[in-house]
Amino acid sequence: MPHRHITSAVGLSLALLTFGFAPRALAQHTDHPAPRDTTRKAMPDSAHSSMQHAMAPGPLGISMDRLGSGTTWIPDAAPLPSRHFMAGGWDLMLHGFLFLQYIDQGGSRGDDQFGSINWAMLMASHDLAGGKLTLRFMPSLDPATVGRCGYPLLLQTGETCHGLPLVDRQHPHDFWMELGAQYERELSNNTALLLYAAPAGEPALGSVAFMHRPSAMDDLMAPLGHHWNDATHISFGVLTAGIFTRKLRVEGSWFNGREPDESRWNFDRIKLDSYSGRITLNPNSNWSFTAGYGFLKSPEILHPDESLRRFVGSALHGTQFRSEGQWATSFVLGANRGDHGWSTALLAESELIIDPRNTFFGRVERVENNGHDLQLAGFTEDDVFNVSALSFGYIREIVRARSTSLGFGVRGNVGFVPDDLEAAYGSPTPAGFAVFLRLRPSLPPRGAAGGHSMPMTTR
Repeated sequence: MPHRHITSAVGLSLALLTFGFAPRALAQHTDHPAPRDTTRKAMPDSAHSSMQHAMAPGPLGISMDRLGSGTTWIPDAAPLPSRHFMAGGWDLMLHGFLFLQYIDQGGSRGDDQFGSINWAMLMASHDLAGGKLTLRFMPSLDPATVGRCGYPLLLQTGETCHGLPLVDRQHPHDFWMELGAQYERELSNNTALLLYAAPAGEPALGSVAFMHRPSAMDDLMAPLGHHWNDATHISFGVLTAGIFTRKLRVEGSWFNGREPDESRWNFDRIKLDSYSGRITLNPNSNWSFTAGYGFLKSPEILHPDESLRRFVGSALHGTQFRSEGQWATSFVLGANRGDHGWSTALLAESELIIDPRNTFFGRVERVENNGHDLQLAGFTEDDVFNVSALSFGYIREIVRARSTSLGFGVRGNVGFVPDDLEAAYGSPTPAGFAVFLRLRPSLPPRGAAGGHSMPMTTR
């Protein structure tokens, strides 16, 4: 790996470790905390004062741990690992993942690579005008650590490199994955208003982006259906408005429908030329259901005259597993309609954290892809192929500090292609693997009652 790539990876590692080893008197962490009651209850003033040193709930008493990517919700019972801080009246939350990996994708269209897949998110919340303002910043060093053309991933399609379609590779994230502001304010005891604006952000369309889904957070590689579901999680120009209750959220967005260009370090031209709407239902702490529909104007750089209509539906489930674990599962359907009709992508994935040391994850998916996207000689956009993939992985935590955990993982994947593609891939079941180190916030101990301990501090 070139020296500048190593420097970038080390830089993000040090940033995560700096937060990870912050003094106990300053930092509070909630990696996989127990589900919180999302209804308001009266409490003594002393108890309320202590609670201010954890992440304060949002309007209607909804836990901030319910927030996924953009304005999405995840199940309360399966929150993301994070660190919480108080600074000058602001609630700060940090979470993120850093992988150092070797990927080997076999067959005649495979490749191998050393690199680092990484991202971090910082959220800062403060009361404002009777509501809550949340500022969001999410960077990634992928453009340096996996390169302009991303990392090898058999059967993956989407975006470009050096002016050509990317195929059998996953594109890198832009450095500016998200930079935005969200404002929520109660309109009554049962309803609240949502406003979201971002020069780089996520419209109300897809399900929770794969890096933020509890069922996929420890899997370093993107789903094959990324461009049928959550590829709009980096859109350069987003305005969203919505109304929500404690269980239901209805949103609409006006946004830039074009995928990011190959200049991964800057902001693309901000445009508002596409629209979407989404409904999210969290009926209880274990489930989150979404359905979204949108019009994307000229999403692909190589096909500027073609627009898409996209439908996405998802069901996310999360629950506590035994005394110190968590089990999260997702089912996602994405469908695109372009000039050549509909194509769909189906996904089912699950992650089981058995205990603070052992994590298993897996994914099965099927995508309808065409000959042009797969760059197959002799085939066109009218030639559609059903391709499938199965992956499975395991992570063993090898170093666990008070608030940071380093794990060693392995991941295997196998694709299933129709007879017409065997010659191109050299096999009906092209396969690959990855070995990696994963750095993220660690799992805190459980309290006596079975929940995660939440130590409080006083100013």
